[in-house]
Amino acid sequence: MFECQYKNMSQLESFSTIYQRASERKGGDESLESLLTSSLTPDEIGQYKDAELLSEMSKKVFQSGFIWRIVENKWSAYEEAFFGFEPHKVLMLSPEQLQERASDPNLIRHMKKTMAIYDNALMTHDIAREHGSLAEYIANWPSEEITQLWAVLKRRGTRLGGNTGPYFLRAIGKDTFLLTGDVQGYLTSHKLVDFGFSSKSGLKQVQGVFNTWQQQSGRSLADISRVLACSVGDNRI
Repeated sequence: MFECQYKNMSQLESFSTIYQRASERKGGDESLESLLTSSLTPDEIGQYKDAELLSEMSKKVFQSGFIWRIVENKWSAYEEAFFGFEPHKVLMLSPEQLQERASDPNLIRHMKKTMAIYDNALMTHDIAREHGSLAEYIANWPSEEITQLWAVLKRRGTRLGGNTGPYFLRAIGKDTFLLTGDVQGYLTSHKLVDFGFSSKSGLKQVQGVFNTWQQQSGRSLADISRVLACSVGDNRI
């Protein structure tokens, strides 16, 4: 279990104060609440097929640093080219076949991201062998330690560091916060993090802050993240 480890308790705003500021900026509670979405339950997440998770994971890898709409429009072609993202079928592709797909004009020409599909299929296969399925593994992970799941995806997968892993988790309904520019800016300006946001120590501090706000509010990490983003900066939620 993470413990809250920021240096200065007096610099941690209450979540109710953050919510009130966000509400005023967005035109009232009703308008703010319309921007919030519900996460899925562990049972619901556990119903995913691992092929569905690999597809969404791969999509987020391609969308990172790229125009999301273009990736979305091409995704049906990816589903066909990668056998519906069935991990065991993806793992049967030869290096030559992967190269062909990385050069296919109907897809996106990016060899490293194309190879990440194969690498992440291997991760999905291995975790499924160890834990029954990737879906069950993710579903059973406690939200109060969500940054440790980020670390697993980054360490065992490919191109899932930064916000890519968390965006994938949010897309499948797993409760998580995001370290958007607004969120990082808030945490930095309030001196709640002493270390880099990519470091183990820094993420432990951030997790502790979010856990405290969750205990105060009873809200999901995803909603806390969105409310915080709406309370400052450019509202990148």
